[in-house]
Amino acid sequence: MEKVLIIGCKSAMDDICIGCTRCMVGFNRREGEFAAYKDKDVELIGLLGCGGCPGAAIVTRLAQFKLWNAPMEEKPTKVHIAPCLAQHCPNSETIINKIKAKAGVDVIIGTHPYMPENIFA
Repeated sequence: MEKVLIIGCKSAMDDICIGCTRCMVGFNRREGEFAAYKDKDVELIGLLGCGGCPGAAIVTRLAQFKLWNAPMEEKPTKVHIAPCLAQHCPNSETIINKIKAKAGVDVIIGTHPYMPENIFA
């Protein structure tokens, strides 16, 4: 079974994205980058913020996630980078490179396909 961890921008997750519903709906519907799991047994095991700019905390946060979930024997087999981090963060390249270097599993850029052209449309 695949176990998915989504990593997003701390600021967007805290202040803009309101519950990260787009990532979660995309996962539940298996749309966007989650279409790869269409007919597979997969669980979402976490939503993790990057720790804030400029990305100095992401490695520590990944280690904390691992430690926090160890008693339940839960660890991700795939990490997805949310659009708030991949497309809208000025430090995305640095943060994503750190995640790829330390995650120890496949890191996939992207989650949901629901990027609005105009938030008030």
